[in-house]
Amino acid sequence: MSNATSRATIRPEEAAHFGRLAADWWDPNGSSAMLHKLGPVRLAFLREAIDAHWGTDSRGVRPLSGKRALDVGCGAGLLAEPLARLGAAVTGVDAAQENIAVASAHAAGGGLAIDYRCGDVAELGLAGFDLVTSMEVIEHVADKPAFLAALKAALAPGGLMVLSTPNRTTKSRLLMVEGAERLGLVPRGTHHWDDFVTPEELGELLTGVGLVMGEPKGIAWSPLKGLHLSDDLALNYIVTVTAA
Repeated sequence: MSNATSRATIRPEEAAHFGRLAADWWDPNGSSAMLHKLGPVRLAFLREAIDAHWGTDSRGVRPLSGKRALDVGCGAGLLAEPLARLGAAVTGVDAAQENIAVASAHAAGGGLAIDYRCGDVAELGLAGFDLVTSMEVIEHVADKPAFLAALKAALAPGGLMVLSTPNRTTKSRLLMVEGAERLGLVPRGTHHWDDFVTPEELGELLTGVGLVMGEPKGIAWSPLKGLHLSDDLALNYIVTVTAA
C-alpha cells in the first residue's frame, strides 16, 4: 500500500473534530455520554465473540490473557481499557493527538499499561494482533477499502476482528443525525449520514480485501431498554470478521 493511499484513510477534519472532544471523553454525562451507554452493549457482544472464537470459559475474568489486542480509532480509551482488564496486551491507535494524550493519562491513572499511538493504522506497520477492534470508525475514514486492508494486515493468522458502525437507513438519519445531534446527545458534526455503511456494503468491502463478515447483530434503542443488542439492524450494528 502506497503512502499516498494510506494517508487518505484519515480525514483531517474528522480527527480535529474528535480531538476537540478529548478532554470531555471520560465524563459519562459529557459530550461522549452516548459512547458510555454504548460501551456495555459492545462489550457484551465482544465477550460472547471472544468466547466463541477461542473457546474460553464465559465465567473467566481474563479471556484475553496472553493475547494482543489492537483498538483502532480508540479515542480516549473507552474500549482499550476494558480489553486490558480482560487480560490483553493492548495497543490503541487514534488520529487525534489530543485523544492519545487523554487516553495515556487515564490509563496511567488506572494502573493500566496500554501502548497508545497517534497516526494512521495504514502507516504504522502494526501486525500480529489476535484481536482487532474498530468501533464507529469506518464511517469516518476517507478510503474504506484501504482502511480495511490495514486492519487485515494487523490481524494475526487465526485472529478475530470486531467492527461496529451505523447503518445508512431512514431511522439512523432521524435518530442519530437529526435527533441525537439536535438534542445535544451527540456533538454536532459527529455523524455524516451519507458515509454510513449498510451491512451489505460492509460485507462487499470486507470480501474485497479477503475478509469474511459474520452475522451482524443490531444495536437498537428503545425507551424501556435504552441501547441493547437486537435483531434490528436499522440503527447500528456490530459484527465479527475473520480472514477468508
